[in-house]
Amino acid sequence: MACYLQLVVLTDKGRRNFEENPEWIKELNKDIELMGVKILTQYALLGQFDFVNIVEAPSDETVAKVAIRLSATGTVQPMTLPAIPLDKLIETLKKDQHTPW
Repeated sequence: MACYLQLVVLTDKGRRNFEENPEWIKELNKDIELMGVKILTQYALLGQFDFVNIVEAPSDETVAKVAIRLSATGTVQPMTLPAIPLDKLIETLKKDQHTPW
């Protein structure tokens, strides 16, 4: 499974939901997992983003589906980034060291 970093901003509606029912975010997490994405860890943030999730998904399409459906709720605006394990990137770079360019 591929790993992704998901930065989340709550909308006004999302902030109201969260303030009225702080457990609401965990309910949202259950919906995410039902769509095939596993939340590995989640943190609340201070600053430009409200939450960061580290998630696993079987494909880019699956994680894109989740992002679209989350946005469609009108409660959150996710930005999802693919995360490449450092050792895998290093291995790939070593394999390509002999290319002329």
